[in-house]
Amino acid sequence: MNNILIIGAGLSSSSLIDYVLSKARDRGWFVTVADTDLQKAQRRVKDHPQGLAVWLDVLKNNDRKDLIAKADLVVSLLPAHLHLEVAHDCIKLKKHLVTASYVSQEMYRLGDEARNRELIFMGEMGLDPGIDHMSAMRVIDEIKKKGGKLLAFRSYTGGLVAPESDTNPWHYKFTWNPRNVVLAGQGTAQYLENGKFRYIPYQRLFKSHKVVDIPGLGKYEVYPNRDSLLYREVYGLEGIPNIIRGTLRHVGFCDAWQALVRIGLTDGDFPILDSAKLSYHELLDAYVGSIPGTSVKERVANLLGVDVASEVIEKLEWLGLFRKRKIRLPNATPALILEQLLREKWELQPDDKDMIIMHHEFEYVLNGQKKLVQSTMQLKGSNADQTAMAKTVGLPLGILVRLLMERKIEARGVHIPVLGEVYGPILDELQEHGIVFRETETNLK
Repeated sequence: MNNILIIGAGLSSSSLIDYVLSKARDRGWFVTVADTDLQKAQRRVKDHPQGLAVWLDVLKNNDRKDLIAKADLVVSLLPAHLHLEVAHDCIKLKKHLVTASYVSQEMYRLGDEARNRELIFMGEMGLDPGIDHMSAMRVIDEIKKKGGKLLAFRSYTGGLVAPESDTNPWHYKFTWNPRNVVLAGQGTAQYLENGKFRYIPYQRLFKSHKVVDIPGLGKYEVYPNRDSLLYREVYGLEGIPNIIRGTLRHVGFCDAWQALVRIGLTDGDFPILDSAKLSYHELLDAYVGSIPGTSVKERVANLLGVDVASEVIEKLEWLGLFRKRKIRLPNATPALILEQLLREKWELQPDDKDMIIMHHEFEYVLNGQKKLVQSTMQLKGSNADQTAMAKTVGLPLGILVRLLMERKIEARGVHIPVLGEVYGPILDELQEHGIVFRETETNLK
């Protein structure tokens, strides 16, 4: 095995590509990086003698298959809905496949075919999902090994802006796909609390946030992920009465985002006719209707049930939603209009640093004594290019690529990284790169 194909050279690819190329010379690997933006791929490869940047439109079947045919292992950093096309090619051409995205039911259905061809398809191999699975499973397996019974598992992750680069009232900047941020949380969140199912529909999700106090780091807001129950069986926690996975944000974010949801600006289902001719002020006016003698800002505040001088209105005003500036985006959905605005307002500046926080809590009972394990990881980026997000998404992918290329992983079929042979060596090596979990254990009354 000598040839690696990485499809996608976007925000999360830099650490992956740097890592794989750093191992390529000594191991005789050749790394091809493909993207629709050839210059972006070239910037990632940086004229490395063991690397090549190529242009690829992944929807062009023959071009895609030609590249995959030359590889031994494929890493797909494409949008999740495109992985399946790559996966079918990998099955036919007998190539291993690694992605950072959630594994779909359609992908799981390829498990038997992959196993029959002695292939491994590993998904959810980034930060969240990815490092969250691995770091959680390590503690869960340790608790079970000593005879403990899990009573609660809570897992929270946030891609945030570091305090020293926090320069706006939202306390947030983009380090991930802006489209995914705008559409985050859509659907109904579900989790278990004291043995009972809890459901929070999208229209109430951000209003239902909680505040968690993370030891040594302070207070953060957390809202539930869409489905916290997916991993009960995978983690071996079928009978656990409490399980929740959530997303961390700085305090004040969730109420303001709930305002955008309430107004309707995160809706991606319908185009606004002649949106290019509208101003942001006119767009909001269309949402809140006309009341003589009141401003659009006052009507928005009334709709939201907040004071016109509130922090929520301050955040909307900072975005420019009350300005009479033209949208200049034809027939766009509200979500696309919002995404365009946020790309401008939440862009990382060259020297900005992002910050990743991951925090797990495990409650268990052993010999009649209830115990709490807290496991926390914090990592800051270096700048807008070498981000903590890119590092925590890319390095697990890169390390797994190395393990597979060196034939150190025996599992075959479709998996996520909850296997000891996967999470053990990857977590050990991540520590060498500063991705370290600090764990404390206390007795509970």
